Amino acid sequence: MFSRMSMIRSTGSYSYNIKRLKEELESADAVVVGAGAGLSTSAGFVYSGERFQKYFSDFAAKYGFRDMYSGGFYPFSSPEEHWAYWSRYIFINRYMDAPKPVYEDLLALIKDKDYFVITTNVDHCFQKAGIDKGRLFYTQGDYGLFQCSAPCCQETFDNEAAVRQMLEQQKDMRIPSELLPVCPHCGRPAVMNLRADETFAEDEGWHRAAERYGDFLRTRQGRRILFLELGVGYNTPVIIKYPFWQMTAENPRAVYACVNYRDACTVNEIAERSIVINADAGEVIRALLD
Repeated sequence: MFSRMSMIRSTGSYSYNIKRLKEELESADAVVVGAGAGLSTSAGFVYSGERFQKYFSDFAAKYGFRDMYSGGFYPFSSPEEHWAYWSRYIFINRYMDAPKPVYEDLLALIKDKDYFVITTNVDHCFQKAGIDKGRLFYTQGDYGLFQCSAPCCQETFDNEAAVRQMLEQQKDMRIPSELLPVCPHCGRPAVMNLRADETFAEDEGWHRAAERYGDFLRTRQGRRILFLELGVGYNTPVIIKYPFWQMTAENPRAVYACVNYRDACTVNEIAERSIVINADAGEVIRALLD
């Protein structure tokens, strides 16, 4: 229905858009938040620079990669080294708190509204900030979960204790072999519950969240809905961005707002009911609270 050729990247000045977005938040019957990696970046979960050097300077010196994302795809020579890297990665991006209170600010902004959150983020920031889990659909997995690599079942397993043990016992960028995670059912190697291909395990919690999201959208059709997109790029636009455009187009009472540091845009078909803000998501949320 939509073409990237019809994209519009500006719908007014920053101050005008903040004022308009604040008015839409106040008048909306329901708010659907769609959050991408840009929201966690705004909260301080950056994968390069000083934060990368603080936790991965030894891996950087040995292998030459310069950010956490690249290291996550590196073909380490052994599973012991692979999990030494990933246990650090998981710990700092899942079990440590974000440096900035962006998620807490977002909750303060929407807590009194009829809201639902859909996110491609896997860092658990929404849950830690106090977002109602019953109003949250984390579509792409969770750094805090393992699954079978096969998988032999559509089941996930909490990994906090295992990750902390790997972190404490690793030496020379390796973990002890006895700490390598395995599936408790079949004994195959365990992997992260992150959507990368058809082996991604959609467990019972995932399906319940998907059902709640579908129910929320269905029972609010035709109402004054604000589709608020925060930090969503083009890695997986079919999950949040394109559906938000579609649902806004189908509901003449809906408004679409896109907040993105570099790539905020909308499409001609819904331009009159769109708010486009090229700015840091955390700064916009704080401006809306002020």
